[in-house]
Amino acid sequence: MKFTRENKAILAVGLVVVGILVVGSRLARKSFPPDTTPDGAYLRIALALSRNAPKDCFAYLERDAQWASYTTISARKETAALIARSYPELEKKAQLARYEADGKLPDGSDFFAKVAIERNWVGRLRKDLSGVDRVEVDGERATVITKRGTRYSFRRRDNGIWGLTIFTVDLLADAERATRDLTLVKQAAADYERVAPK
Repeated sequence: MKFTRENKAILAVGLVVVGILVVGSRLARKSFPPDTTPDGAYLRIALALSRNAPKDCFAYLERDAQWASYTTISARKETAALIARSYPELEKKAQLARYEADGKLPDGSDFFAKVAIERNWVGRLRKDLSGVDRVEVDGERATVITKRGTRYSFRRRDNGIWGLTIFTVDLLADAERATRDLTLVKQAAADYERVAPK
């Protein structure tokens, strides 16, 4: 291929643009605070939401919220399996619809992303997110105060990463409900199995 003066100029401009993007990307990563700081965790949540990737926020939730998400999908999976195995056909379909979708989720982060969208947590966060004004740390707890004045509470996890606490109560309630439902379904499944024709 023959390079004309015009092609060379376009190539030179293209290389300069690529160079600027690479350097800018490296500088942005270097200036990003680590996730072992509350503002670093907060900024990673903001970045995940700007990329429309709520699943990526899961790494920056507090431990109890993460475990609650795993507990919910585990209990829903077990509940759906019991219903599929033990319930009579007339009841099976309706009951499976209540539990199967969450039980099929592969990971706690998938459950969090699903409920974050369904309950408009994503929209709520996007509306309130802004730059960090200041951070107040008190032992294992911290508060990130944004330029808009919104306060986000974080708790330091065992691995040093700070986890957002705003959704913990709701996720714990989901896990308790899933566990309670599992207990009830276990009892009903045992009853159905006892009276089922041999």
